[in-house]
Amino acid sequence: MIPHPDKERRPGERRSLTVKQAMLTLPLVLLLSVLAGALELALDTRQMRQQIEQRTEYRLDLVLGTAAEAAFQLNPDLASQVVEGLYGGGRAARVIMRDDFGRTMASRSLAWEPPSGRLADALFGDILHYQRTLYYGTQDDGAPQPVGELHMTLALSTLYRDFLGQSRFVFTLGVLKALLIAALVVALFHGFITRPLLRVHAAIVATDPRRPGQWPKPRLRHHSNDELGDLVHSLDELLVAFQSGLDQRDRLRHISTMDGLTGIANRRRFDDFLEAEWQRAMRSGSALSIIFIDIDHFKEYNDHYGHLAGDDTLRSVADVLTGVVHRAADLVARYGGEEFVCVLPDTDLQGALQVAEQIRHGISELNIPHAYAAGSDRITASLGVASATPADGLNCAELLAQADAQLYQAKHQGRDRVVAHS
Repeated sequence: MIPHPDKERRPGERRSLTVKQAMLTLPLVLLLSVLAGALELALDTRQMRQQIEQRTEYRLDLVLGTAAEAAFQLNPDLASQVVEGLYGGGRAARVIMRDDFGRTMASRSLAWEPPSGRLADALFGDILHYQRTLYYGTQDDGAPQPVGELHMTLALSTLYRDFLGQSRFVFTLGVLKALLIAALVVALFHGFITRPLLRVHAAIVATDPRRPGQWPKPRLRHHSNDELGDLVHSLDELLVAFQSGLDQRDRLRHISTMDGLTGIANRRRFDDFLEAEWQRAMRSGSALSIIFIDIDHFKEYNDHYGHLAGDDTLRSVADVLTGVVHRAADLVARYGGEEFVCVLPDTDLQGALQVAEQIRHGISELNIPHAYAAGSDRITASLGVASATPADGLNCAELLAQADAQLYQAKHQGRDRVVAHS
């Protein structure tokens, strides 16, 4: 056998899977976290500035009419109400209203504002000051005339404090996003490294030593120079040697146990299955039930409708059986000719009777015409049911004989019915 080129590398040239994952994961997580945090802060700061400007402009627009009327009327009380309304919002450091002669009509300002530093000034220093000219006029006067001014200055310390509070939220959100990014990165590396490793491990654990050819070789394109690549190559060398012969053996075994016409188990498979389940029932002490099914007047059906129609009927009946008896532990088989049999492990007589009645109704509901049957104008079936446990003193052959005897009784009593061994 030609040695694999990876096996000729010196130990110092090998690269660990853990090192690969760390080298790819950590820088990517850190980079994405920094970029996401910086971008989130920049966008949030820009949005906060826009909101401050929009809200301040909106508040000024709301009071312009009232402020102009106060200035025109030289009404200090109304002017004070306008100033108090603007100042009471919580972010104003100073609000001044003057008439058209420059005289102060009303004002409010903070007694003292703590210093905020260069960062606060850089963030909000250019959006602190707002000034509006007040216009007032009537329809008789023509165009409105300026009657005063309204000045508003925002408190830098308040804006900066709000910014810090919101930044903490943004930081927390950024951490959560970074964790999400990390989770996505972990998922990426799970697909790149962890998942292939788990695939190899699962394949090793699940491989049946008697059927090693069932193990599929994983295609790991990025691991030709690490331990995982060596492992897959070694396993492949072991399993490929058995693949062809074992696949052929499995195909032959499958063909030999299946009925070619209906696609369900054949008599040989039934015999093996019944013996194995009886042995299991002996160990567990559980019940085992058998249902015998025979299509009524099937010879007459073949004689008058032809064997092709008869074959179609057999397939339809087999479909009904597999539709009703669908547990993985059960078996549906063609016993021979128009006879079928069902083996129901861990099922008592009452449960088997319910299954048998479902089968009988299912076959009847196929509504396959049979003009030559006595007592019915469609295809029907007779069913015999028997159930036992190994503790009853029977063997599997006697249980089968009991089910066959009940089938005979069903036919003797008029067909299209279920008869059980009591």
